[in-house]
Amino acid sequence: MNRPTVAVSAPGKVLLAGGYLVLDRGHTGLVFGLDARIHVHVQTLPTSPGLALSEIVVRSPQFRDAEWRYGYRETEHHGGLQINQLKGHSTSTQSRNKFVETALAYALSYVSAHSDTKIGSTSITIVADTDYYSHPGSTPGTVPTRFIDFDVPLTEAHKTGLGSSAALVTAFVAAVLTHYLDEKMLQLHSDSARRRLHNLAQAAHCAAQGKVGSGFDVAAAVYGSCVYRRFSPSILEELGEPGSPQFSQRLTRVVDESDASNTWDMQIDKAAARLPRGLRLVMCDVDCGSESVGMAKKVLAWRKENPDEAALLWATLQKGNDELAEELLRLAQGITTDSRDYKNLSDTILTIRSLIREMSAKAEVPIEPKVQTDLLDACCRISGVVGGVVPGAGGFDAIVLLVENDALPSLQQFLDTYKTTAESDSGPVIGKVRLLGVKQDFEGLKSEDIKTYADWIR
Repeated sequence: MNRPTVAVSAPGKVLLAGGYLVLDRGHTGLVFGLDARIHVHVQTLPTSPGLALSEIVVRSPQFRDAEWRYGYRETEHHGGLQINQLKGHSTSTQSRNKFVETALAYALSYVSAHSDTKIGSTSITIVADTDYYSHPGSTPGTVPTRFIDFDVPLTEAHKTGLGSSAALVTAFVAAVLTHYLDEKMLQLHSDSARRRLHNLAQAAHCAAQGKVGSGFDVAAAVYGSCVYRRFSPSILEELGEPGSPQFSQRLTRVVDESDASNTWDMQIDKAAARLPRGLRLVMCDVDCGSESVGMAKKVLAWRKENPDEAALLWATLQKGNDELAEELLRLAQGITTDSRDYKNLSDTILTIRSLIREMSAKAEVPIEPKVQTDLLDACCRISGVVGGVVPGAGGFDAIVLLVENDALPSLQQFLDTYKTTAESDSGPVIGKVRLLGVKQDFEGLKSEDIKTYADWIR
């Protein structure tokens, strides 16, 4: 039976405040969703009359040779759906995509536990908005479109640090569930559906990463901008692997929260994440990128070895982060004599940066490297640039700035000729700095018009 063709998108994110702290349930992170999105389109796989297939084809047509073909089968003892990558297709890559494969296994296992209808073959297409990657690429035709052909293998694409894996997994599981489940079982924009999709995406994303992360990126992909407190890692401890006995039952209990003793305890406060009307969040790509996992391990190791010193620093940083969120909220609500008086906001950001550099020096991790410090300081000398940080785990990813709307032309002109003069701290050297087209977006998961992807579907 043909299921409906659907398309779902999820936003990228920027963790403006709370890097490293957000890993601990005692602290929070201020995360903004971005209008750069990952899109997933799902349709029934066309076949010849009388030909039955158990195959799912996943394509990412903006990249060279980015196609993965999977066979699937129901396992015994309620183990869910087992996914196997099919080799030997000339159009498919032979490398694994762990995020796609894991998201597919989790989504189909959840579907199989909730529906007696046979899971049919599908064609899944993934497309990304331009600013997820540094490579300039090209449009597929003569008329400019929203999406471009990056014209490189996926493994050679330079990410800008907008949270592509979390947005991908979230949009992927949402699109697959929307395709296979009846609408009465999953209405994408209902609160209950979003909570279940959040739980499923968190479980799949953690499994693909091989660790239980804080989950702020998945939370932003589902709910959009928010102040976030992480879930307890113990929620996912007993889940096990797809295909193992009773996996689909355990997954269903975790996602649907049918076990009252093991409910999700994350806190997501959307009302606390606001920006004043005249201020825009922008990002500047430095085309370097960092390995945030390795950096986090070093920071957490230092924290473990120096618990008292770290506790004081963490608490001071949390106070600064709270003040940042509160000041943005006050400005957004107009609870000041002058809504364009950003001095308190600027001072708060400078204080947070100073504390981050202290953490960076003590843990010997380049959270705000010298080249990024110089770039941030230079940008903040431009009239109308209120402040900025190296977001999230820091390093050499894109920086984020809070800018008055009328200052954007001056910022663009400055970045067009910017050259770094700092030593590279034995790390990457900043080349050309590019002002990304992204801005804050307060909306999370959403359905999309399938016609948007006509040039990319086959």
